Amino acid sequence: MEFKINPVPPGERRSKPGDETKLGFGRTYSDHMFTMKWTADGGWSDATVGRYGALALEPSALVLHYGQTIFEGLKAYRNPHGSINLFRPRANAARFNRSAARLDLPQLDEQVFMQGIEALLELDHEWIPRSRGTSLYIRPTMIATEPYIGLKSASQVLFFIITGPVGAYYPEGFNPIRITVCEKYSRAGPGGLGSAKTAANYAASLVAEKEAIKAGYTQVLWLDAASRKYVEEVGSMNILFKIAGKVITPPAGETILAGITKDSALQLLKSWNVPVEEYRITIDELLAAHADGTLEEAFGAGTAAVISPVGQLEYKGATYEVADGQTGPLARKVFEALMAIQYGEQPDPFGWIHEVVPAQMAQRAAPVAVAAAKS
Repeated sequence: MEFKINPVPPGERRSKPGDETKLGFGRTYSDHMFTMKWTADGGWSDATVGRYGALALEPSALVLHYGQTIFEGLKAYRNPHGSINLFRPRANAARFNRSAARLDLPQLDEQVFMQGIEALLELDHEWIPRSRGTSLYIRPTMIATEPYIGLKSASQVLFFIITGPVGAYYPEGFNPIRITVCEKYSRAGPGGLGSAKTAANYAASLVAEKEAIKAGYTQVLWLDAASRKYVEEVGSMNILFKIAGKVITPPAGETILAGITKDSALQLLKSWNVPVEEYRITIDELLAAHADGTLEEAFGAGTAAVISPVGQLEYKGATYEVADGQTGPLARKVFEALMAIQYGEQPDPFGWIHEVVPAQMAQRAAPVAVAAAKS
């Protein structure tokens, strides 16, 4: 298999955002995209980097009717040496394949995942913003494209990657958010899709999130579907609590996504000798800790927001302030440490950074085929 590189002519490329303070999230996209097809008979083929544009799908494509799709999210950062840092991309590749297995989609070779991203960065690295707090968001996606009306796993699949410059995910930036505990709806149940990054996993949260925003909250904190007793995660990130000096977080599992940013935060905390425990904490236990003054901090962790401190929690009509509604010192320390590693401002003792050098990328930007790993 070869990668076909078809650059957009310079005169036809899009205008890049001028004011990086107004980037927002998920509204602007780079010039190019990566695509690759799979069939049950032929495997992976036709790996191409070309112009960002609309996909051609038949109205009977399985993804449109039965939701067979997965995705990932990661970021590229500019470092002080002029090269590009990817943060733990191989962990994203591994999670992508776990999601694929759950949705009965084909596995993707990790090297192809990596080379697809690098091929895009070769052409679009100038789209990576230069301000701290900004990055290039990378969205690998797999969808079932077989035209068929009937419940089955697809024998035709499309894998694609798009990118775009982003700023802060939440309007609050790195400031405390307000979250509300949802009892009305369920997001994921045992044996379901809660551990996979798939569209249905997130679609199940949209109504609750819309109602939360209307009521003045930023996000929803989900409880388990079976008993409405155990804290699980926030709609777009995992959740961590500092209680009596110990950081407690619900473990990943059938109903909770294995967060790469959360895992990174836990590794940092352990390296600082901060006690960490992953267990199924109940909402009653959390409120008891608030009542006796031992709930010191709460913060979310996810690729989009990185770390997001929680200043207020609503449950059953009562409001509970956390850390006096301010950003807690531990949340800030984790946030700054992660950012410093991601941007290459501090050493990376964990081996998280995959560095890509623009000079090498530019050498391969001509419209010729380059070798890719076998899938």
